[in-house]
Amino acid sequence: MRIGILASQGAFIEHINVFEKLGVETIPVRLPRQLAGLDGLIIPGGESTTISKLIKDYDLVDEIKKLAEKGMAIFGTCAGMILLAKNISDSVVDSLNLVDITVRRNAFGRQTESFETDLPIPVLGEQPFHCVFIRAPLIENTNGKVEVLARLENGTVVAARQGKYLVTAFHPELTDDLRFHQYFLDIITGEK
Repeated sequence: MRIGILASQGAFIEHINVFEKLGVETIPVRLPRQLAGLDGLIIPGGESTTISKLIKDYDLVDEIKKLAEKGMAIFGTCAGMILLAKNISDSVVDSLNLVDITVRRNAFGRQTESFETDLPIPVLGEQPFHCVFIRAPLIENTNGKVEVLARLENGTVVAARQGKYLVTAFHPELTDDLRFHQYFLDIITGEK
């Protein structure tokens, strides 16, 4: 299995390190030709406006959309979630328009309001998952066939799945818990 990690900007090295621990080959993706032969793609956290501009400048947008139409699994964390959303309520960021959600950028405030919490995520098992939120977005609305995977105690949606697309408002790559990345691999193989 080969997983591409969008390496335009953001926390891509951390995702590479997680897949290394899982024994999965990764390809840093900066150019369209690097998308060839991938089984899945990670769009990492970072700065959504910058990533949006870079994937447009490097002609990645159309290629990613074509691969998505052909059924490639895509996992977006934090800024990656914003880039996968069909609607962004507070931004002019150009998204890939793939997941039927509405997100709000920097929903929890500035860097100083970043936080960590343990959340129950039933698809990962009984043990709570430690979630790291850094200037995180949130999911305001889900539509269509979107499955909510995790909520904060106040009901705010922070993780979801739509078919082969997986999104989190938090950064699972910044923990030692490999379950979210393994769940993504299971989506690719059809085990989940």
